[in-house]
Amino acid sequence: MDIKDIQNLIKFVSKAEVSEVKYKTKDFEITIKTPLGGNEMTYMQQPAVYHSAPQQQSAPSQSFPPVANSPVAENVSDDNKFITIKSPMIGTFYRKPSPDKDVFVNVGDEVSMGKVVCVIEAMKLFNQIESEISGKIVKILVDDMTPVEYDQPLFLVDPS
Repeated sequence: MDIKDIQNLIKFVSKAEVSEVKYKTKDFEITIKTPLGGNEMTYMQQPAVYHSAPQQQSAPSQSFPPVANSPVAENVSDDNKFITIKSPMIGTFYRKPSPDKDVFVNVGDEVSMGKVVCVIEAMKLFNQIESEISGKIVKILVDDMTPVEYDQPLFLVDPS
C-alpha cells in the first residue's frame, strides 16, 4: 500500500463517519481512528480552561489601587505598535531546530518575510513557522518547549 492509497483510505473513513477502521494484509496493517461522540467533548473543554485564566487575572487587578493599572495600560499601548506572530496550530513550541543547535531568533534580531522563527511540533511532525512580516523581534512571548494553542501570540515584531 502506497501513500496515495493511505490518503484515499483516510478520506473514505472521514466521509463514512465511523470512529475506527482497521485494514490488515499479509505485509501491512493500519488503524485509522477519527474523533466521534465522546472525543468532541475533550475539544470543547480546552477553551473553558483558557477562559478561566483571564478571569483570574482580572480579579486581582480590580483589588489593586489605580497605580497598579497604569503600567499595564502603558504596556498595552506600547505593544499596540508591534505586530504579533501567532501560532498557526496547537503543539509544542521550540526555539531551536534541535537541542544541540542555536535558537532561530533572539530579542533584537532582524527578521524578514519567510525567515523561520521557531518550530511547532504537532503529532510528531516538526513544522517550521516562518515570519509573515519584516522587522525586529521585540519580545518572545512563549518559553521554549511549552505547549501553545492555535492563534496564541508567539513573538512581538517592530515593523519599523
